[in-house]
Amino acid sequence: MPSSTFKDVLLIGVSGPSSSGKTTLSRLLRDILPKAFILHLDDFYLPDIQIPTKDGVQDWDCLESLNLPDFRDALSYIKAHGASPPSLVSKEDQNAVGEHGVDAAFIAECRSRIDTLFARKQWDKPIAIIDGFLLFSESMADIRRLFDVKLFLRTSYAIAKTRREARSGYVTLEGFWEDPPGYVDQIVWPNYIKYHSFLFESEDVEGALDAGVCRELGIYGMPDDAQGSMTRCLGWAVSSLEKVVENSSGTVDS
Repeated sequence: MPSSTFKDVLLIGVSGPSSSGKTTLSRLLRDILPKAFILHLDDFYLPDIQIPTKDGVQDWDCLESLNLPDFRDALSYIKAHGASPPSLVSKEDQNAVGEHGVDAAFIAECRSRIDTLFARKQWDKPIAIIDGFLLFSESMADIRRLFDVKLFLRTSYAIAKTRREARSGYVTLEGFWEDPPGYVDQIVWPNYIKYHSFLFESEDVEGALDAGVCRELGIYGMPDDAQGSMTRCLGWAVSSLEKVVENSSGTVDS
């Protein structure tokens, strides 16, 4: 069946703080799930010169740094066609992702579980994995509602800071960006708190997720023991997807 005839697509949102493993998990899921592809929110930054500044430093971690109309258009195209927009060339795929450390045998086990489930459910629906740092924020509530599965990753300030500062930099729309000294404390972590504290008990982003809020919004929160372990994170993500698929029809309408 040509992709243009797809009437539906499973949208998986993968979100969380910088350096929590969003892109790594998204790529692992793409390799496990049939008919899966990735759309990166980071491919929808404004041109470098239009990125807003905070105290004289460009702020790449705020809502205003993104071209949200184009992002919404891309999601609309995916919902209509079951495929990524053909005109989109990902710059995010040029950015390196660290070693995931997940054993090949465990990946094969996850793939086998999914294949068995999808065969039993006669699943024939394309799957779009949307990777982005603000997908579940209140500021993007209209976009948040589009996702069939919402996976929220966790990491501590200490781990996020260590991982982010170990990166060499990022390919941008017009060049290359390297975080200046103190960028995590000045920009990255304050913005994470600003956009996501409502998901946590007492608005403490290093504490427990607010189970009531997450349940109301349909967000699956990564368990604490998966922080720092992509193997546990992948296992949790696959288990969460299995729950959704068990309760869904995977056949594409003709």
